Amino acid sequence: MVAITSQTMRAEIQRMQRLSQSISEDQAAVSSGKKIRIASQDPQTWVQISEIGRAQVQNEAWTQNIGYGVARANKAEANLNEINGLFSRARELMINASTSTLDAAGQAAIVAELQSIRAAASDLLNENDYQGVPVFDDNVSTQVPVSRNLTLEVVGTRQSISENIDVDGTPRTLDDILLEAINAVTSNVQTDRDNSLRSLEVGLDHVILQQSVQGIRGDRLEDVQNRVTDTQLDLSERRSELEDTDLNVVIARIQSKLLSLEAAQATLARINRQSLFDLIR
Repeated sequence: MVAITSQTMRAEIQRMQRLSQSISEDQAAVSSGKKIRIASQDPQTWVQISEIGRAQVQNEAWTQNIGYGVARANKAEANLNEINGLFSRARELMINASTSTLDAAGQAAIVAELQSIRAAASDLLNENDYQGVPVFDDNVSTQVPVSRNLTLEVVGTRQSISENIDVDGTPRTLDDILLEAINAVTSNVQTDRDNSLRSLEVGLDHVILQQSVQGIRGDRLEDVQNRVTDTQLDLSERRSELEDTDLNVVIARIQSKLLSLEAAQATLARINRQSLFDLIR
């Protein structure tokens, strides 16, 4: 009987130890908010959480790349909008020069404004952003990785925007067109002004086309950004399901285990109070 009692005591002690350990783990899960903190708790789930974590890191890198691309695309679009405004104004000035008799002061005013427009357009085409990166790429557009196996061109090249503009079969640049306008105003030759007006209209159409192309780039970036954001949310939700503590469930489980522990402690106390006489009797 004593041997049986010793075995009973050891069994109760071991059961209490397991309950205490389990309660401690649940309390840690409540305090940390994570039901799985080490791999040994659930190796299979731990592997899934690790894989999701790697995917989240990769997605975060893509998110940063997309943010960089969006910033560059927005700046390029803003510069193109300003160039559009400059060419619209140059066209308006040339119409005024072509349809009215200018005195020397009026001619000088138009020339001065066209020169200012030319300088501003050059600044916009060659500008660097706040990071020191050219607003428009040089010769080759930078490809930005934005998702698995997907890179996007986020801005056009300076050459594609400012060069090879077909004006009646002759390749021109935006700067050529503005210089032609300045010379046409000072030449006082109506044919020159008419030709310049035609060139300005072609140049403006070219800028509008480039704005449309840049808008398409921006739309693609936005679509990818939405997909990556949705994926990141899905990953976060899945990780939360696997990793986060359900407080209601765990607290209820702790309370149940505490009751079991109290019952085990009461049983052990009764066994300790038993005497040899009690066992024989």
